Amino acid sequence: MTALVVGAARSGIALANHLTRAGQTVRVVDRRPARDLRDAISRMPAGVDFRLGDETGVLEGVDVVYASPGVPWDAQLLNDARARGIKVSSEIDLFLELCPGTVVGITGTNGKTTTTALTGVVLAAGDRPVIVGGNIGDTVLDRLEEITPEHWVVLELSSFQLESVDWPRLHVGVILNITPDHLDRHGTLDRYVDIKARAIEFAGPDDFAVLNGRDETVRGLASRTRAQVVWFDEHEPIPPMPLPGRHNMENALAAATVGRIAGLSDEAINNAIRSFKGVEHRLELIGEWAGVRWYNDSKATNPDAGRVALSAFPGAPVVLIAGGYGSGFELKEWVADVLASTEAVVLIGASAELLQEALREHPKVVRAETLEDAVSKAATLSRLGGVVLLSPAYKSFDMFKDYEDRGNQFKHLVRKRFAA
Repeated sequence: MTALVVGAARSGIALANHLTRAGQTVRVVDRRPARDLRDAISRMPAGVDFRLGDETGVLEGVDVVYASPGVPWDAQLLNDARARGIKVSSEIDLFLELCPGTVVGITGTNGKTTTTALTGVVLAAGDRPVIVGGNIGDTVLDRLEEITPEHWVVLELSSFQLESVDWPRLHVGVILNITPDHLDRHGTLDRYVDIKARAIEFAGPDDFAVLNGRDETVRGLASRTRAQVVWFDEHEPIPPMPLPGRHNMENALAAATVGRIAGLSDEAINNAIRSFKGVEHRLELIGEWAGVRWYNDSKATNPDAGRVALSAFPGAPVVLIAGGYGSGFELKEWVADVLASTEAVVLIGASAELLQEALREHPKVVRAETLEDAVSKAATLSRLGGVVLLSPAYKSFDMFKDYEDRGNQFKHLVRKRFAA
């Protein structure tokens, strides 16, 4: 059996290692040249056939193709494989096919990472072992051998991952919210909604669909599942969420609902929620200096995620750092929230000019050439009792490797500026 892995990032590395251990011949293709993939190559098993920088002839002799999440599901190479009758799969598809544990899949446009991490903390309050993964943190395929039928497996599932799964095998499917995102890849909002619905459409009557009744689009998906529908917004009370913002209370309600499905007591669930410390790059408090709190919300890679962050600080004077890579976003509601919720805005990145024009009615908008310049300008504009919030509302690829790189650089620059 010869397997072709398309993409040499984290998912591709996990696939190459798993497939090699399973005795398959592995070929890895990536359009990037070898010099840009030294770290990935060093983490691949011996014997891998690398085809880097060029896809010519890579399908010859291949029995199955595995695509990384970053590879469009309709990419020419994948379509060519399908035309030849070659199965096209993915890391998460293979994992769900082989996983012996009970799987909770969490999706939505915003809040997936926090809810996934929090659900893991809640389930860990019970007697069964828990593994958390998927789109959050490390891949799970390389942890398959440690998973038993007793495990709860909590997966954050992006739209890229869901569309690549032939038959989503989820005992509990959670859909938090749906707003337009990734339309540059999925084409239309209807297609994006259809992909999110896959988290519950394949469920049976013994499974659960945990849905947000406050979200009109999500509410409309209830008729598309045979699972037992549970509206997590109706599951109260729970203790105050340690993190700011109403959206985090909704995340906690979703996690609490999964805990109740798992048979945990409200006391155990509430204690777990109280102990939760949050997720890196998602409304992450870096620290407070001179009476100003600095927050890293680099994971806000679209305007709706940015709006969520802005709603977390009612009444506080907020200096917002925003901007980045991307196009085609609907900005009307984001602009309204920025006008209503911020004292000043510092714009960075490729979208800065567009955003400056969109925010022309704002009394204080400035541009920064670099993130360091943005930190300096934000510090000058902030005041006692206020908040400086990096919540870009755009993707990171114009200036950074990814949103994690953007958030880490921001934290480093803030701490460097205020170091004693």
